Amino acid sequence: MLLPLPPGPWPWPVVGSLPELVLNKPAFRWIHRVMKDMGTDIACFRLGSVHVVPITCPKIAREVLKKQDKNFSSRPLTFASGTISSGYKDAVLSPFGDQWMKMRKVLTSEIICPSRHKWLHDKRADEADNLMRYIYNLTAGGSSSTSGVGANVDVRHVARHYCGNVIRRLVFGQRYFGEPQPDGGPGPMEMEHMDASFALLGFTFAFCVSEYLPCLLGLDLDGHEKIIKEANIKVDRLHNVVIEERWRQWNSGERQDGVQDFLDVLITLADGDGKPLLSIDEVKAQSKGIILAAIDNPSNAVEWALAEMVNNPELLAKAVEEMDRVVGRERLVQESDIMHLNYLKACIREAFRLHPIAPFNLPHVAIADTIVAGYRVPKGSHVILSRLALGRNPAVWDEPLHFKPERHMGDNINVVLTESELRFISFSTGRRGCIAASLGTTMSVMLFGRLLHGFTWTKPAGVSAINLSESKHDLFKEKPLVLHAEPRLAVHLYPLIMHR
Repeated sequence: MLLPLPPGPWPWPVVGSLPELVLNKPAFRWIHRVMKDMGTDIACFRLGSVHVVPITCPKIAREVLKKQDKNFSSRPLTFASGTISSGYKDAVLSPFGDQWMKMRKVLTSEIICPSRHKWLHDKRADEADNLMRYIYNLTAGGSSSTSGVGANVDVRHVARHYCGNVIRRLVFGQRYFGEPQPDGGPGPMEMEHMDASFALLGFTFAFCVSEYLPCLLGLDLDGHEKIIKEANIKVDRLHNVVIEERWRQWNSGERQDGVQDFLDVLITLADGDGKPLLSIDEVKAQSKGIILAAIDNPSNAVEWALAEMVNNPELLAKAVEEMDRVVGRERLVQESDIMHLNYLKACIREAFRLHPIAPFNLPHVAIADTIVAGYRVPKGSHVILSRLALGRNPAVWDEPLHFKPERHMGDNINVVLTESELRFISFSTGRRGCIAASLGTTMSVMLFGRLLHGFTWTKPAGVSAINLSESKHDLFKEKPLVLHAEPRLAVHLYPLIMHR
């Protein structure tokens, strides 16, 4: 007997539930509403000819990504993913196959491995220092005293700027595409890079109509294709100048400094015959994939965590007390302190849980027909785990809508940001999980740690409470977090900007 599909709305012929999806924006809120009304943790929405299967329960999520990981290790072929990955040449967006396995091996053995992480420590440390000086310049005007009243600071701006700086230094060996800015802040090119990168992230697998009815590709009925094309052109223009010049330098023998960053690693990899392992298009695609994977999660988690904690001063005071106890005020917090900052990490975990960067993780495509939670899931189905509902599931979390870092402390000697049981998603798991959890952890903790260690954060004058409303279109905070910041350490601990 043929098992039933997971429950879901009754589909129309040909188009399925696409009309309802188009009429109920944003789509992710409609999907969650339907599942709540039906009282189900797994559903099936037929969109065009595609079965989209959302999951909101950790037990079922583990069945997909642990028990049946191999079968759900592919990705959909869409306009957005094909455009961003230069025709599926990277490790994140490529479907299961030889190209994905090749690029995945490159990442795990040559890029995101413990030796490389240690090798690039100094570049990350430089950017943590530059973060401190940049905020110091914003708050104290670069004066020689920390006794001033400080200034209001856009936390989203500095958090994204830091993440962009770190990953550009690791990949390209440089912070700036254009001229360095005297205060350490981003210039026009860096702002353009960050805005375009976030646009690409926001419209990758964003329930575009043509993803489910390919015959409509090119009509751009929902405007997604234009946004993706324009953003991708901007990112490629900035990246390609650097990549093509470096490629030329290595091929001409001009590069005398040796391997200095991820780009050098990708270019100099050789196959068994001593020939380049990667084409220049593969280098471009993988460089972009690394950058896009690193910029959003740490900055979003830190912005939300600080917003929640400024509204709950006792939580903020507890995190600062831990910082002063572990690090003191005679030096700056360093990566070597991370393992000891458990409450700080619990705060970031709680931000990942309550305020995920996206409603769903990237789709996992079923390679073959299978059964999940007693339901039939056909070959080609797009299974999407709900970051939003997993982290806010009342059957798993007590008071799920309250920000309570203590829930993550337990008896653990060392709190980690990963969540292997999928009670929420920080870096996911399985073959398609984020393989750069160590880098993501380092960036998140160093960003948050430097903000709390170096500055006192309070609500701006005239603001009684920080508005914690989410955007109507996504899960970002509706308005960027702006707080009053004042330096709290000795002047000499705010390093000079190093222009690179």
